[in-house]
Amino acid sequence: MNPMTAPQVALVAITKHGLAHALALLPLLPEAHLVVTEKFAPVVPPALPNTVKILSGALSGHMADLFSCYDQLVLFISLGAVVRLMAPHLKSKDEDPGVVVIDDAARYVIPVLSGHVGGANAFALYLAELLGAEAVLTTASDVGKTLPVDILGRELGWRVEAPKINITRVSAHVVNGEPIAFVQEAGSRQWWTRPTPLPSNIHLFDEFEQVDLNAFKAVLWVTRREISAPVWERLKERLVVYRPPLE
Repeated sequence: MNPMTAPQVALVAITKHGLAHALALLPLLPEAHLVVTEKFAPVVPPALPNTVKILSGALSGHMADLFSCYDQLVLFISLGAVVRLMAPHLKSKDEDPGVVVIDDAARYVIPVLSGHVGGANAFALYLAELLGAEAVLTTASDVGKTLPVDILGRELGWRVEAPKINITRVSAHVVNGEPIAFVQEAGSRQWWTRPTPLPSNIHLFDEFEQVDLNAFKAVLWVTRREISAPVWERLKERLVVYRPPLE
């Protein structure tokens, strides 16, 4: 799937080499905006079909607007500088845009914020493919090639139903290789999209009643059933429920 179908994207360049890489990407990202400082405005091609935004003054003074206007920010700036620039504007992973850093040589593409929920990991992989670069993913589920609990089935229209603490606790159990029961009573079976085999700690079941709850650290449950309060209470922080759309 082409990640450019949905997000509002800004390519932010404040160096000569960064601008060159951004200009090379723009024909492949026709909806993306180019954001440059006044210093480089004269060298931006006048017939560029993409929207161009010229920033006056320091980039730091525009970060709040960039955070509010775009879903994905791609910055051709050093990682350390980006961390300092975005730090005052961080809210939560449900609100922050995806932020991706590309080094001045366009060798590495690094998602640094909202990798899963904000889509920065997927977008970084896409950009790396376009640039012939290497995507550097640091989220544990991607490194360990296991389930991303917080966004599992999102491309299939699944909705996550669980307290945030459950998602945090269950994600830790998953990436630590502890036994996980995956119960699927509804929805598409095409939820495992990695090229690697399903990790051995993920055990598949067709019905919740088949699961020995004492044998598993957590339960991932894809269902349209109503979950009773006693079930939530019994499993406490061990349960994450996914609601697939009606087929």
